[in-house]
Amino acid sequence: MQDPTHPQSIDVFIGVDVGKGQHHAVALDRGGKRLLDRALPNSEARLKALIEELRPHGTLLFVVDQPASIGALPIAVARAEGIAVAYLPGLAMRRIADLHAGEAKTDARDAAIIAEAARSMPHALRTLRLADDTLAELMLLCGFDDDLAAQITQVSNRLRGLLTQVHPALERVLGPHLDHPAVLDLLQKYPTPNALLAVTPQRWASRLKKLAPRLGDRLAADIRQALNEQHVVVPGTEAAGLVVPRLVQQLSTLRTQREELAREVEVRVHAHPLCPVLMSLPGVGIRTAARLLTEVVSRDFHSAAHLAAYAGLSPVTRRSGSSIRGEHPSRRGNKVLKRALFLSAFAALRDPVSRAYYERKVSQGKRHNQALIALARRRCDVLFAMLRDGTFYHPVTPKAA
Repeated sequence: MQDPTHPQSIDVFIGVDVGKGQHHAVALDRGGKRLLDRALPNSEARLKALIEELRPHGTLLFVVDQPASIGALPIAVARAEGIAVAYLPGLAMRRIADLHAGEAKTDARDAAIIAEAARSMPHALRTLRLADDTLAELMLLCGFDDDLAAQITQVSNRLRGLLTQVHPALERVLGPHLDHPAVLDLLQKYPTPNALLAVTPQRWASRLKKLAPRLGDRLAADIRQALNEQHVVVPGTEAAGLVVPRLVQQLSTLRTQREELAREVEVRVHAHPLCPVLMSLPGVGIRTAARLLTEVVSRDFHSAAHLAAYAGLSPVTRRSGSSIRGEHPSRRGNKVLKRALFLSAFAALRDPVSRAYYERKVSQGKRHNQALIALARRRCDVLFAMLRDGTFYHPVTPKAA
């Protein structure tokens, strides 16, 4: 079956530089003649009018530089009109832009570069599958989960920085346990060292033990020792007593939101027909399965090597004469997918087959992270075959390291 985005099957290449308020479209025919070059509002009616204007010229290909967010409406309109859709990744576009004369950065120039790349360099394009409702919802929820995770990290760092400013010894005790409800409850009630010293140690120790039965005694002893290490009051401690409870409240709210979001993600992951296939692979849980659905299943990959390269797991060979030789980890690819596959490989070390492969790489002289990346790359082959055939994971007998 012929690829609908193959240049031999396309008569008009429409490059669209998407924007929040308006887009810019440039249309080229197969010979490179410019058929259209104009800005248009981000509205369904104008996008449909653009497509209808170009239909008489033949088969159309609609290419954008952003397939999500501000590019979602143009893609949806093009698909509703039966037009083939593709997108040009940002890194590829920047490199192709260097091949064109001029250094200006305008919407019109970017749209022309997208259209010309689609016409003359179709290998640089990425096809877009029509995402079903479950995948579309997962993409949105996973994006929001990323935002919540970043906000949690930001608030945690701010809270630890504030504790370090007023009482470094106390931060060394409480900082590593900010993910524990007992510590957040303690800081909410006693936000400063003076507040802790104002009551008996038994009082806040018993408060700790209510939410941390096993950790409470040890943590209480460490707090008592930390309070004895500093007797001077740092300027700004009183103001910290106003800020710390608010940061604690923010942190608790964000974590609650993320837990609620995780339940929504789990429901949608289990609703997808490929969920049993993905979760049969060792080391794949709900969050990893969600990432695989949004980053892998929603895209077309021609081979396992293509998938590994997209994830940034394929080594890059660098050779120049006799002075530069070797292979290095790639710094490109989909960072979200690479992280998911790397953590999944780490979790899969409990599996005998994965463990044997990891130990074999370690015995060959690879360090821990290098062996994990090699394992993640190997698992890309397995994952690709599972998704291609729709089959569950079947382990093979591991070989001794």
